[in-house]
Amino acid sequence: MSVTGPAGFVAAGGAAGIKAGGAPDLAIVATADGRPVPAVGVFTTNLAPAAPVLVSREHLAASGGLAAGVVLTSGNANAANGAAGKAAALQLCELVAEELGAVPEQVLVCQTGLIGVPFPIEVVSKSVGRVAGTRGPDESDASAAAHAILTTDTVAKQALVAGPGFSVGAMAKGAAMLAPDMATMLAVVTTDAQVGPADLRAALVDAVGPSFNSLCIDGCTSTNDTVLVLASGLAGPPPAGCFEDALGEVCASLALQMAEDAEGATKVVRIVVSGAATDGEAHRAARKVAESQLVKCSFNGEDPYWGRVLSELGTAGVALNPDLVRISYGGVTVCEGGIAAGHDEHAVRVHMAGRHLELRCELGLGEGSGAVVTTDLGYGYIDENRTTS
Repeated sequence: MSVTGPAGFVAAGGAAGIKAGGAPDLAIVATADGRPVPAVGVFTTNLAPAAPVLVSREHLAASGGLAAGVVLTSGNANAANGAAGKAAALQLCELVAEELGAVPEQVLVCQTGLIGVPFPIEVVSKSVGRVAGTRGPDESDASAAAHAILTTDTVAKQALVAGPGFSVGAMAKGAAMLAPDMATMLAVVTTDAQVGPADLRAALVDAVGPSFNSLCIDGCTSTNDTVLVLASGLAGPPPAGCFEDALGEVCASLALQMAEDAEGATKVVRIVVSGAATDGEAHRAARKVAESQLVKCSFNGEDPYWGRVLSELGTAGVALNPDLVRISYGGVTVCEGGIAAGHDEHAVRVHMAGRHLELRCELGLGEGSGAVVTTDLGYGYIDENRTTS
């Protein structure tokens, strides 16, 4: 189970006519009784946000941080559609609210897919009631919802973590355009822990930092990125710190699943920078290396070309003394003091041939550390994105 694992939630997924061939493209996650519960969200920092982002932000503000449900569609991002796009997002909320017995401001909306294509609300509106009517608390209901939000994803992303007396469940989609802040991605998280809006927001902000905001596939930030958390409270107050830990674990799991399913990726790479002047500088340096097309190509070619890494560190805008830099692949140092180091070449080849790689950069300047997860640049990524996708 995922979003229906925590007590008090139901889900549904089905086809609404956005995608061709009757593929599932409409999902609903809601409280079982239709009553609003504490809800928070974090959204894309893109200054051209899609209509669903605008509407969800407005609804959270108008409801005082309460939501009874979330409606999600895939196949059309409803971005760059002007007033008509926002009207369509609002209508989706109205239709779902009617099914739940809630008010529209208590329904949030997420959408993903093609940008700049008018959203077919006339078609979709005819299916909302039918799909909403199938909602239920079972694992199959959660799975149907998780599959209905996919675009270029090849697998559904779900997670469920059990805490002491409560649980946190989640579903997400994302296979490219994963860059902060919010690392196109959507995620809906549910919990039966009793957590107020302020604490819920603080926990979410802390959770997305080392997970979604430390994930980079292509350096692009979507117009639609959204992470929402709803808390039914049916399990009562959690022990101190336990909810935060569980939420962080769920977000980390979803972020890793996105990296594993990234478009065209053949490698999943963890880039760790230590010895930086500050944690912030370490994270910035790791991200600069992760976003380098040259470095990503070398991962794809299984080439431990540390010179490209050192070059990117030098343009990251952080304090750097090349004479102190050490670079290693899979624990094997290939650069020491900014120059080539003798090493076990076979061990490095074996590591580079694997699916999961680790690149470590020690700057030798301080105690700052940071990590980013990325992928290689594979042929499949170009094939997927060389035309409208």
